[in-house]
Amino acid sequence: MMGLLVLCLFAAVFNYISASTEVCTNSLLPGAKGDQGEIGEEGDQGKLGKNGPPGLPGVPGETGLEGEVGHTGKMGRIGDKGDKGDTGLEGPSGLKGKPGTTCDCGRYRKVVGQLDVNVGKLRNAVKFVKNVILGLKETEEGYYLLVKEPKRFREASMNCKLRGGTLAMPKTSNTNRLMADYVSQAGLTRVYIGVQAQSRDTDGASSYVYADSSPLQGFAAWSQEEELNSRSPSTNSSCVELLSTGTWGHVECEATMFFICEFPKSRRRGGGAGGGGRGIPA
Repeated sequence: MMGLLVLCLFAAVFNYISASTEVCTNSLLPGAKGDQGEIGEEGDQGKLGKNGPPGLPGVPGETGLEGEVGHTGKMGRIGDKGDKGDTGLEGPSGLKGKPGTTCDCGRYRKVVGQLDVNVGKLRNAVKFVKNVILGLKETEEGYYLLVKEPKRFREASMNCKLRGGTLAMPKTSNTNRLMADYVSQAGLTRVYIGVQAQSRDTDGASSYVYADSSPLQGFAAWSQEEELNSRSPSTNSSCVELLSTGTWGHVECEATMFFICEFPKSRRRGGGAGGGGRGIPA
């Protein structure tokens, strides 16, 4: 009976709580807005922020004052040559000169005539030195000197170069005849000349060149027998000798004999081949 009474009381309390619109909670509700507080003190400066985007260009400022003159710069390169200017006006005539002295033409003509005589004597003296003392032979192209020193072909060629010339090269019949007479008048029978076999062609024939490396063209003084041998000479007979008869012959390059050197004349402007050369051979 007692348990039933307690149960009924609990059910009545439960229904009362369920029907109530107010809910009891433990949270605090905010109160009314208070009055504004006093302004606090200024805080510390904050960190520098990132750069912002560039602004729009400003309005151009006013022109400043003219500055001082700067230092002088380096000189520039020379410009191109300009066009020729117009001819200027003719200047005034100069003052009249003083009268000249009377010319003693007779005396000057006598001096000039004496100079011509002296030049002629000097030419004869030089010719005497070349032809008599040195024993040179002369043509329009050059001088020829017979060297009476027995040497091999290579030594003879070097000796002529040391004297300022080359081994003689008879390129014409007249020059060949002069050299042959030169040899004969000296009481000799043969001398070296500047001709030598150079190489063999594809058919086995040899080609000959002068001492200045120019090929034999237009003239050669081989005898009939030597003409045949010249097409295919032996290895040791590739050098050439000039006989006193004017013919050429093959000879061994190691043979020792006398030789003739050639000294070409130098050409003067407007003066042809006359006079002057490389000097008297040593």
